[in-house]
Amino acid sequence: MGKSFLEKMMLGMVMGLSVLWFASGTDAQQKHEPPGQQTNISDRELTAFVKVYVATQKIRLAYEPSLRNVQDPQESQKIQQQANSQIEKVLEEQGLNVGSYNKIFEIVNANNKLRKEALTLIDQERKRS
Repeated sequence: MGKSFLEKMMLGMVMGLSVLWFASGTDAQQKHEPPGQQTNISDRELTAFVKVYVATQKIRLAYEPSLRNVQDPQESQKIQQQANSQIEKVLEEQGLNVGSYNKIFEIVNANNKLRKEALTLIDQERKRS
């Protein structure tokens, strides 16, 4: 059975977020944006991004064990839908959608200064929650 859009979104977000974290340590991995592409994001957008990032990690950690242990495809789909529903809710609460989240992710990941700032904010958000 093929994955739904939301399942792919969840997997893509988690995979993309992991890239941000692992790329933080090396300047050699820094991407350079083509001229004319947006490179600035507001403090509000960065804060929203960070909150979604941390919440998505928590959701993933909460649902991974259940998904690993379930044998029934229908039960697996139900669990994935619950996780995706929570991710959608977090995105909505922060005024983002998948497209805006991904755009912010690309901007943050392409800018060493923003990436470092995001990682600092992520650490702070994790400690708060």
